[in-house]
Amino acid sequence: MKFEPPLESATLIKRYKRFLTDITLPDGSERTIHCANTGAMTGCATPGNKVWYSTSDNPKRKYPNSWELTETAQGHQICINTARANQLAVEAIESGVIKELQDYDQLQTEVKYGKENSRIDILLNSETEPKCYIEVKSVTLLDEDNQGQGYFPDAVTTRGQKHLRELTEMAQNGSRAVLLFTVLHSGIEKVSPALHIDAKYSQLLKYAQEQGVEVLCYKAELSNNEIKLTEAIGFSH
Repeated sequence: MKFEPPLESATLIKRYKRFLTDITLPDGSERTIHCANTGAMTGCATPGNKVWYSTSDNPKRKYPNSWELTETAQGHQICINTARANQLAVEAIESGVIKELQDYDQLQTEVKYGKENSRIDILLNSETEPKCYIEVKSVTLLDEDNQGQGYFPDAVTTRGQKHLRELTEMAQNGSRAVLLFTVLHSGIEKVSPALHIDAKYSQLLKYAQEQGVEVLCYKAELSNNEIKLTEAIGFSH
């Protein structure tokens, strides 16, 4: 996914009200931009960090700029815009990067499914294979004291728990069900469920795997010009 035009840089002042962020531009002026991330953003929003933002040409937007990337004091780059995860997943499937998800005839997004009024992020169809339901999650929480260890989630997620129940049901019914972690933090080399943050999610994920839900982790290559998923990394409980 290319950023056109390339992202512009600034310095983070603070993030507040979940969706708003104040930044300082290189000329010293301040600006409020949109933050497309409702999570805790632990380690991703430290005041003084360098950030990059995009600009929308939609005249109806109150805040035309969106926070996209952060560079931490340790030099790590992070994509904090959670809306990018699904876009990156679709691109990586269509380009053949995610080898485990090839040989399907049709790709759909945001399809209603399940008993709990959910929408699956990606649905793959084939004339010869069972349907493949794919739930996409972005991983940005790094344990700085445990080299390369990333965790999901970064806060208790009842929505994520619901998605695991839905995926488990799909697997039990004979469909293929996949939980795809898109790793959007350059310092993360492996992923685990965050038992210390959301024990229920960790338990549901373990059960989901026992019922046949597959877990895939793919790491992104990040820059102010482009983001793309490039390689599989390990997952473990």
